[in-house]
Amino acid sequence: MHCREIPLTVWVLMFISTSEETCTSRLHITAVEGEPFYLKYCSSSPEHGKKTTTIKWYKNESHGPVDLSLRSSPRILLRDYVLEFWPVELSDSGSYSFQMGNDTHDWKLNVIPRSPHSCFTEKLVMSKAVEVKKSLQIPCEHNYYQQLANRTVLYKNCEKMENNQNPFLKNAEFKDQGYYTCVFFLHHNGKLFNVTKTFNITIVGDHSNIIPALLGPKIEEVKVELGKDIQLNCSALLNEKDIIYWNTWRKNGKDPNVHEGEVTRIRTSEGKWLASTILRIENVNTRNLNFSYNCTAVNEGGIDTKSFLLLLKEDMVDIPGHVFTRGMIVAVVISVVVVCLVTMGVIYRVDLVLFYRHFMGRDETLTDGKTYDAFVSYLKECQPEHGEEHAFAVETLPRVLEKHFGYKLCIFERDVVPGGAVVDEIHSLIEKSRRLIIVLSKSYMSSEVRYELESGLHEALVERKIKIILIEFTPVGDFRFLPQSLKLLKSHRVLKWKADKSLSYNSRFWKNLLYLMPAKAVKPCRDESEASPVLLKS
Repeated sequence: MHCREIPLTVWVLMFISTSEETCTSRLHITAVEGEPFYLKYCSSSPEHGKKTTTIKWYKNESHGPVDLSLRSSPRILLRDYVLEFWPVELSDSGSYSFQMGNDTHDWKLNVIPRSPHSCFTEKLVMSKAVEVKKSLQIPCEHNYYQQLANRTVLYKNCEKMENNQNPFLKNAEFKDQGYYTCVFFLHHNGKLFNVTKTFNITIVGDHSNIIPALLGPKIEEVKVELGKDIQLNCSALLNEKDIIYWNTWRKNGKDPNVHEGEVTRIRTSEGKWLASTILRIENVNTRNLNFSYNCTAVNEGGIDTKSFLLLLKEDMVDIPGHVFTRGMIVAVVISVVVVCLVTMGVIYRVDLVLFYRHFMGRDETLTDGKTYDAFVSYLKECQPEHGEEHAFAVETLPRVLEKHFGYKLCIFERDVVPGGAVVDEIHSLIEKSRRLIIVLSKSYMSSEVRYELESGLHEALVERKIKIILIEFTPVGDFRFLPQSLKLLKSHRVLKWKADKSLSYNSRFWKNLLYLMPAKAVKPCRDESEASPVLLKS
């Protein structure tokens, strides 16, 4: 059945915190891990709104109901009629109850994992079909979290849109089809959270009938060889109930070696149909030559016909033997040269890129508005067993990248003024940096650098404003302590520091690091005479 415009379809598996309703009236609710989520009870009971009435929230476990007010968890907050999760986790799945005097209500909550390869969860998508040239509107609104959101960003197919006006409004085009995700950014207890709301927009064509049109020239000549099989493909753009067929009859009957295939139909994005039919001619003979095989498409509004004419293919001229031999030798030599060039390019790719940057004087840091070329994240605990690692981060890296290669680094101990809000300061500095350099060790994640890594991953995966460089200073072996989201980056290459082998400025380590850093004109200190950086030991 065709409609002028199809409204929002039914949610799959019920929706969660992206609901436009403030009160949670549905009994079965689906939530996605990692996002803030809430349950809110509303009642018309006379007890509703009385401050003297005791309010209780319970989670129904296998051994009985558990009073949530007695459980200490920084993620779960009770605000009278609202139960908030910051954020909701897989372990929160279960049955929840609200009790206020004699007034009770129950919910069944199912928390599903977040998709590791997308910025939204397919099961929680709203679908909408819009007719081409009609109004397309994407409202990024959320009744409950709207006031808490410090900013809202619109993405299309997980790519940030330049036009981020809210609501997004325009006349629909076929290129507008896709997944639109509204991301609401919330700050809670010094941490950054986001709530998503995704629409699957399908653009359909108008439903007016068209005159059927066969694709290609009206007369198509086909070269054939006697005794071989041939297939003629006839395609047409038409309406759903239009007819397409072959006309192969002669005055003295139909050729026994000519067979007509079934008609296949594919619906186009404009709402029309692309129909195709094959005419198969087996063991072509002289009777099939110079005869018009006609393909016709027809409806009440018109008719269109295309003719296929079989012509005998001319004999191919043999190539002289000596010409063929010379041609093969030239082809082999060229192939070998190309393979060698490609192999050399792969092996010396880093050196070639660095030479190109130096030769062209390329500098990609002039107009991006960033302050630092890289923010260095490292183990802050300056204990004896971590002395070399600490010295590498705060002394060797600045000495080589800043003094010798002209980069500007942001190092926490050196560039952050004591006494400020550390969390906000770190997030602001990472936003002002083009790269995030992480000096890895076995003790890295046990220190206070977790927020730096989380903030950097957010900038890399969601905002796409920073690239991450991993340096394995001491052998780690198992990287399972790092967040799984790091695997979503297009490149999470690990550079390995190899003590004496990496000291020289011309070592493979520094070349690989420069390759991953932004292109920038090199301005080394002229009075620097050392041939290699020195790693100070504490």
